[in-house]
Amino acid sequence: MKNTTYIGLFSLLFIFLASCDYNRRTTGWEYGRDMAHSAAYESYTPNSNFSDGKTMQPPVEGTIPRGMVPYAFEKTDEDRALAAQTLMNELEPTPQNLERGKRMYGIYCMQCHGEKGDGQGALYVNKKYPYPPASLLSEKMLANPEADIYHVITVGFGVMGEHGSMIKPEDRWKIAMYIKKELQ
Repeated sequence: MKNTTYIGLFSLLFIFLASCDYNRRTTGWEYGRDMAHSAAYESYTPNSNFSDGKTMQPPVEGTIPRGMVPYAFEKTDEDRALAAQTLMNELEPTPQNLERGKRMYGIYCMQCHGEKGDGQGALYVNKKYPYPPASLLSEKMLANPEADIYHVITVGFGVMGEHGSMIKPEDRWKIAMYIKKELQ
């Protein structure tokens, strides 16, 4: 009986020590290898299935991302005038909307156009940007409707780049509203 106990304990000790793995970079046994190692191509790897040899392909021409409404106007003087005449801000000038417009103006517009909208933003004043930004307080801007400001924010104007890809349409209207109601 004593020998069988020693043999049993020795067998358990051997199994225990044999099951220890000194390579901590592996999980040990692998069941369902196809689940652990994907057969899918990674985004930036070569792929012989496509004519250009790339895995990541551009979207199909004319594809519109979910939740995005295409903007009907281009960055031209004619479309700017047309947008100013046809677009309408359906948001009410509530304190919440004006506050959101002020916040978005501070994030996206103030560094160029200045806190007061006078074109004396930090980038221009500190000589980091050589071209003076437009003053939102000029006679021309005072006469322009909110839709004109919305259009310029969306597609840009002159050297100003477009911000339509960065700012949601509702927030663009709130910025335009803030400029017209508070700054001007």
